[in-house]
Amino acid sequence: MRIKAFLFFLWCLFPLLLSATPHNIASLAKVSCSSAAGKEMDATRVSDGLIRILNTGEWRSGSRLDMRGRVRPFPWVQLDWDYPVNISQIILYDCPDISSHTAAGTLSFSDGTSIDVNLIANDGAPKVVDFDSKRVSWVRFQVTDGEGENLGLSEIEVLPSPESYSDYVSWVNPYVETAKGRYFFFVTGSLPFGMMSSAPLTRNINQGGGGYSYNSTRVLGFPQIHDWVISGLNLMPITGQIDTRKGESGWSSSFSHDGEIVQPGYHRLFLDRYGIWVEQTITERVGFYRLTYAQESLAKVLLGLGGHISTSTMVGAHASRVNETEIAGYFDTTGRVWGGVDKAQVYFVVRFERPFRTLNSWTGNERQCDITQMNGSTEVYTIPGSSFKQSPTSGVEADFGGVKPGEQILVKTAFSYVSIENARENMDQECPHWDFEQVRTEALSVWNEWLGKIDVKGGTNQQKMKFYTDLWHVLLGRHKIDDIDGSYPDYLKGGTRVGKATRIHTLSPEYKSRMLPKGKDGKVIHHMYNSDALWLTQWNLNTLWGLAYPSVLDEFSASFLEYDRNGGLLPRGPSVGAYTYIMTGCPATSMITSAYQRGIYRKWNPEKAFQAMKRNHEKGGMLAFDMDRELDFYVKHGYCPNDAGLTIQWAFEDWSLGQMALKMKKQREAKYFQKRSMGWKVSFHPELKLMIPRSENGDRLHTDPLSEKGFVQANAWQATFGLSHDIQGLARMMGGKDSLAVRLDEAFRKSAADDFLFSYVSYANQPGCSSAHVFSHVGYPWLTQYWVRQVGKQTYGAITPEKGYTGNDEDQGQMAGVSALMAIGLFSLDGGSSSHPCYDITSPVFDEITIKLDSDYYAGKEFKIVTHHNSEVNCYIQKATLNGKAYNFYQLLHPDFVHGGILELWMGSAPNKNWGKSMSEK
Repeated sequence: MRIKAFLFFLWCLFPLLLSATPHNIASLAKVSCSSAAGKEMDATRVSDGLIRILNTGEWRSGSRLDMRGRVRPFPWVQLDWDYPVNISQIILYDCPDISSHTAAGTLSFSDGTSIDVNLIANDGAPKVVDFDSKRVSWVRFQVTDGEGENLGLSEIEVLPSPESYSDYVSWVNPYVETAKGRYFFFVTGSLPFGMMSSAPLTRNINQGGGGYSYNSTRVLGFPQIHDWVISGLNLMPITGQIDTRKGESGWSSSFSHDGEIVQPGYHRLFLDRYGIWVEQTITERVGFYRLTYAQESLAKVLLGLGGHISTSTMVGAHASRVNETEIAGYFDTTGRVWGGVDKAQVYFVVRFERPFRTLNSWTGNERQCDITQMNGSTEVYTIPGSSFKQSPTSGVEADFGGVKPGEQILVKTAFSYVSIENARENMDQECPHWDFEQVRTEALSVWNEWLGKIDVKGGTNQQKMKFYTDLWHVLLGRHKIDDIDGSYPDYLKGGTRVGKATRIHTLSPEYKSRMLPKGKDGKVIHHMYNSDALWLTQWNLNTLWGLAYPSVLDEFSASFLEYDRNGGLLPRGPSVGAYTYIMTGCPATSMITSAYQRGIYRKWNPEKAFQAMKRNHEKGGMLAFDMDRELDFYVKHGYCPNDAGLTIQWAFEDWSLGQMALKMKKQREAKYFQKRSMGWKVSFHPELKLMIPRSENGDRLHTDPLSEKGFVQANAWQATFGLSHDIQGLARMMGGKDSLAVRLDEAFRKSAADDFLFSYVSYANQPGCSSAHVFSHVGYPWLTQYWVRQVGKQTYGAITPEKGYTGNDEDQGQMAGVSALMAIGLFSLDGGSSSHPCYDITSPVFDEITIKLDSDYYAGKEFKIVTHHNSEVNCYIQKATLNGKAYNFYQLLHPDFVHGGILELWMGSAPNKNWGKSMSEK
């Protein structure tokens, strides 16, 4: 498309597009200015979305310089809305013309206030002006200082304050805790559980701000895969000549959060070094980029296909020039820190809307021009002092020749773990067109639909923002690995296992391309997933998915059972169709049993699932993988030698399987697993009144309740109260319910100063995530209400780049799930694995919560929780009604939930110790 025609198309389109986003409402306003201008200086161009592009999309005034060199007159431009809007930020972009500089000005508002703005950059860089929320009908910017003639602006962007947010995506703040997150933590380029998972790379490490770190100032590329121990296909737009031998340090560019847009499904940033606006959106399996060049340049796009990216290393790349608009190839991924298959192949297709002139390549220090194919290095070496592997940098460079200011290049990416043909079909089927805005709009629509499954009202803006950011993480971290035709990779059998515990690698396993089962309509019945460990998800994802997203619980159960069918083991954290053995026990059991108990099994067979779990709970199974001797001891003596943490986990998972056997009327199996689940008492220390690890001869490993020795990422204080399946038995061992409550309350009070992190109580990691809810089960629901509020505020309440999820162990939505459940006031100590599933009622932070029930699984339309007199102080439930009838129990039965209804809670500042009797008394 010719440049002028294309720019006119954008000029017409952008106001409509941006009006549908939460970020910029300037395009909704009528624009007027101080001086009449010619067509080239139309004032409406100040809000047309064309930014930092010289002589394109600019508002230019008729200002001149007087005899003394002063600007006369001072020009202004004004935005008028048809209705009042709430705003809290304005971004000003000067025209990128060195000879004409709008240096300062005054922002005036219809409410009579004004703000002086100074130090506006002369190169078109954004000047961000933040202020307390204002409700206005117009905004005016008047220049008060400048140099040169025809002063104006390239763009004004006006951002609404939360009072004007019109959709759920607006409430998501992807920046939360990105200074500490993991590589897969921040992925703007993904749909819920989508295969494509792309995002900018700013810090090339796995944890501690790996991937996209808010505090990093340089973009190292845009990897298309951000997943559990797999990464790769690094796309980087550049201009001019760069030294590819230096890898990411040779092509990186500085950038700023000013002017950046980060949303689920869309990302926009400006590469300062190259003068390129990079916009990213996605479908399930296709990444879509729009590159807009702000200055005349020699445009190129790099595809990095060799070297380390945060969580794995690309080696052995091959790429071919298919035609003048398409590049296809593959590479191996290796060097996985947390185990898994030693090498797995990734196939890719990258397609451009316009033809490139030549395709060049580099491998290490060697560079080749005008190639038809390239082969990368197969060398892998260790970095001293580092846990990851490295390989020489390699890749290809598509050279498009010269571009003019405002020109664009559109790029689509797709990959497959099966074949190049499948990667191409993923692209052809899901995104056969080049309409970037259509894909962007559809992506935002999908995210709004998923986030909107739980609608909340009331609470503070910060609480609401944190809640929808929580939901984003709950729906984000795990990704599909199957292609659009249902093909998926299988590396489950054969090979040689090396390493121990959570770092077991499988060398040279068998590879198979498998096909998912399909229904009569030809569609796959379920998908296959990469997943970090589902370790102890009974306290977060199992419950939350079951409430608002039962199809997800159904999907993951079916997926994990498919892994077992193919490889003989239920996975803990599968990656690229292989086992990684991350964490401990058989966490798939609590997930699958929780789905079964709530009737969520449209996509798998309960009888086959039970037999698979039963096999995995015996020798050779995943429960005690590589620990057959310890499992024998556990069955005979009630505890895992030297490990009280495993004792607690194995006991709970045995209990969960026993509960499913009970529901299925398998009396023998129910009795067997029930007995196994109750042997934990042998590990209880009668004086310390806590679980303490014992050796095979019965000796205590230690008597330090704050030691992590003999526990799994926990200590005795944190782990003991995780005996979710037998709190009543724990209470008896502690001397009664009152004694347990006093002891646990003491732990919370000692931990409050540390924000309940890494202390007697720790909400920084999975083993402690149920502690506050234990009080309800021993007759103290008001303490649950109080401490849930405190943990929600102190531990999970922040929305800064530094805080929000306690550090590196957010684990693909697990800490986010705990935070979200606390906010809506529902929880389940056993995650729904009881033969009579129910939810603990706690203290919601919102005035109204509406959970939209999935009609494929549940009979009702919605379940609503309404709180009266709610506030930060009023955290105690005074009374409750369910569907208009008095309700005096701390638990909500799952059948009552799925049929829909209204739970009303009246809150107060002092506890009502008569409310919340146990369900057994109902």
